[in-house]
Amino acid sequence: MLRTEILVSAEYVDDIVEIHMKTFTGFFLTFLGRGFLKHLYKGFIEHDKSNVIGAFEDDRLVGFLAYSEDISAFYKYLIRKRLLPFAFYGALAFFRKPAIMLRLLRAFTYPESSKRPEPYVELSSIGVLLPEAKNKGIGTMLIDELKKTVSNGQFSYKKLETDRLNNDAVNAFYIKNGFVLDRSYTTREGREMNEYHFKLTRNETSQSAKGGDQS
Repeated sequence: MLRTEILVSAEYVDDIVEIHMKTFTGFFLTFLGRGFLKHLYKGFIEHDKSNVIGAFEDDRLVGFLAYSEDISAFYKYLIRKRLLPFAFYGALAFFRKPAIMLRLLRAFTYPESSKRPEPYVELSSIGVLLPEAKNKGIGTMLIDELKKTVSNGQFSYKKLETDRLNNDAVNAFYIKNGFVLDRSYTTREGREMNEYHFKLTRNETSQSAKGGDQS
């Protein structure tokens, strides 16, 4: 039986890291290693405006979604609380691949670059255990749980970013789940990205508020 829940402890962090490693092969955060990822996802669970939603099949974690209601504050929290381990894993990655230095330095400026004039929720990462949990609707279930969990009246939209090229299935998945392309851009490293927003209509916001009054 499939179910979702907010993770309130680091009990499943190793499982989250394992799913991340299999889902995001070849990505920058994956290259930084399991130790880095453990600290990152512990941070999502600990930070008071961030969290991880877990998807379970029976008692086994088969998917996760990490999000933040204030991604700028979250990264400031990580730098303040976990600077030494992040610097350590960053140094190890640099010695393996010196070309990532600019990307490492840019990561430390993210708290400022992620600020927007309007409040929004950042869907930071979503992963599903493959191939065991493929085609079971777990990704959609996690996004639906995010839509229900985060108070819609407090935020202008929910935001995510993903690769624009050679990524048709993932882009189609987000569009199917109600996200709308807001902009496309190219990073300093030449990576072409799509930024998607999920916005509620006025009627949907009203219905959500009524539902909240009943709980």
